[in-house]
Amino acid sequence: MISTKDIIPKSETKDSAKRKGIIPKTETKGVDFCEMKNYFYIIRSDFGCYMRTRNLNKGSDVSIFNLHLSCKDGDHYIGHEDGHFYIIKGNKYRRVKDLTTDSNAIMYDLHPNCQGGDHYFSADGKFYIIFKEKSIYRKTTDLSKDSNAEEYKLHASCRNGLYYWGHIHRFYFLKPGSEWGVEFCSSTDFSKDKFSGVYSAHPDVLNFLPGGLSITKGPAFGNWENIKTITNDSNTLVKWTKKINKKVGYNKEKMSQITRSWKIDTTASIGTGELAKLIAMCQFSFSAEFGGSNVNTENESWNKMTEEEEELTFDLKPQERLYLWQYQLGIGKESVLFCRDLTINHNKNPPADIPLPTVQKENK
Repeated sequence: MISTKDIIPKSETKDSAKRKGIIPKTETKGVDFCEMKNYFYIIRSDFGCYMRTRNLNKGSDVSIFNLHLSCKDGDHYIGHEDGHFYIIKGNKYRRVKDLTTDSNAIMYDLHPNCQGGDHYFSADGKFYIIFKEKSIYRKTTDLSKDSNAEEYKLHASCRNGLYYWGHIHRFYFLKPGSEWGVEFCSSTDFSKDKFSGVYSAHPDVLNFLPGGLSITKGPAFGNWENIKTITNDSNTLVKWTKKINKKVGYNKEKMSQITRSWKIDTTASIGTGELAKLIAMCQFSFSAEFGGSNVNTENESWNKMTEEEEELTFDLKPQERLYLWQYQLGIGKESVLFCRDLTINHNKNPPADIPLPTVQKENK
């Protein structure tokens, strides 16, 4: 006779040993922090939008806006007290009044002394450029003329920032994650080992950053889940036919929780559900170093998760056992993407292959 066994519990994976962390600016393009008029901005060119908040520590008044096509893919973004954003791309920069409308846009050439910086920000009406390899930072009042330029030694304690930005009279940088979570430091002088404050970054802020879900939810994982075990305990050949229920698609409700407190501007072309999906897809594509699975999920079903029924028929030999496996992707402890295809084998160990393409790194 034929009997079914209980679902095999999900085995402990090695994902818990993955290093979690925010992806640094040096490994992303079109992602940056800046500040203007007491608002903090996080640019995500890959999503075509940006986040604005009053407070990075409290996550207050979080809103999402469209990023104008001409304002995308900048190497660096600066907010200045003159009411303009400065977008650096290569050896030129674009000055605009509004990142959504690209209003009052003017193009300039970067002065040779202001080219090739690792980080750019503005504070107290000045521009600052960090050159990490030289361990210096440069101050100027004009990026095209390098007016009133001065250089300072960058203290060792200020060199490990993932992102840098300015606010009125202070400098800030985001620190790599530690046992205390992700923090950002405030200073009035990057040439000294002296900070005026260390603050934790709010989860709403972290969730918008590349790699942030690995901090707030846990690292991504991908594994084969045994959804059914079929056994022929008899001594004769048996034809087994049965309908199998399986989950297929994307747990939109679960992932949308990360964007629940975000306000989407009425003119934005992206909704909270779509944005949550993009954030999840990115997290899966990152390397294990940043809590990802290094897989491309573009060809998977990102429609709302549904229960599907599939009829299966097997000829089972005497004492034969079959295992039905489904590949699932998740973040933290919960699966959020259920792949459509099933794999069948005779082994209680999950299949060794991964049914998704690996992410191909771009040459920089």
